[in-house]
Amino acid sequence: MDLSTHAAVVNCEAYRDGKKIAHFDIDKVGDFLGDPDCFVWIGMASPDATAMQALQSAFGLHELAVEDAQGAHERPKLEEYGDTLFMVVHTATLDGEAIVYGETHVFLGPRFIITVRHGPSAGYAKLRERKESVPEKLASGPGYVLYSIIDFIVDQYQPCIDHLQAKFQHYELQLFKPSLSEDKLQDFYQLKTELLKLDAAVNPLHDICTQLIRFHGDIVPKENRIYYRDILDHVKRVTHTAGQMRELVNSAMQVALGQISIRQNEVVKRLAAWAAILAVPTMVFSLYGMNFEFMPELKWRGSYPAVIVVIIAGCYWLHRRLKREGWL
Repeated sequence: MDLSTHAAVVNCEAYRDGKKIAHFDIDKVGDFLGDPDCFVWIGMASPDATAMQALQSAFGLHELAVEDAQGAHERPKLEEYGDTLFMVVHTATLDGEAIVYGETHVFLGPRFIITVRHGPSAGYAKLRERKESVPEKLASGPGYVLYSIIDFIVDQYQPCIDHLQAKFQHYELQLFKPSLSEDKLQDFYQLKTELLKLDAAVNPLHDICTQLIRFHGDIVPKENRIYYRDILDHVKRVTHTAGQMRELVNSAMQVALGQISIRQNEVVKRLAAWAAILAVPTMVFSLYGMNFEFMPELKWRGSYPAVIVVIIAGCYWLHRRLKREGWL
């Protein structure tokens, strides 16, 4: 199968001493893999079963890794199949006001690196161009390319965490506005969910990079391991920020719950205050509604206006007192 014309193939290049020497047909891959100074870099996006089977045949990939790469929806991980590494990394990209997630699956061998992208994510074409401009580093082989890809993915996490921080600060300012009429509990809950989802994408990279630094020296040379330590620093910074934000969001949610209780108490206090005021005329009217036979004031000429004045005065006095106490 000619993968160079397949819709899933983004790039299919060969490099010698860090310089691109060919854009080749997959059937010719053996010509480059046999050269100890040469490696190939293949980029694919959402390949079908036919394309993955062609890659499996050409590079001798393990069937379980191929099955994972084709199906996607895998957890971030690093697995070893003979002299080939298979890695899954979740990508996060800021698209307007939303964070979209995808997956990048990587097959890494001594003479090849294959990237398989699934879902929305930034492509690696510009990254490839930048690395081709520094052939002395690209000459290190697939291990350096793998670092470049992981570093590119991790760099996309920072705008996402910055975006979530900006959202939190906005919600926090609204939370303490005196005129706030609605609770922000749902907003903080959604923000916490986004933080957990981003952390689930970022956090596994710590273990992946640690494994690449400590093991697999045949694929990741010692001189390239310093780059992976740099990635670890970036990962720790993002996860540390995400952890701090989760604690702040939890505190903000408690404050939001407290504000809901306070507003409910305010409503109860107002209802109780008006009930107390209405109790004055209710008590008077109920007294004169008992139909006692001997109530001498009923025959007085000024009884009705006097009762009305007493009711108004009592209600007015209660209103002023309750308002002074903050119940109205």
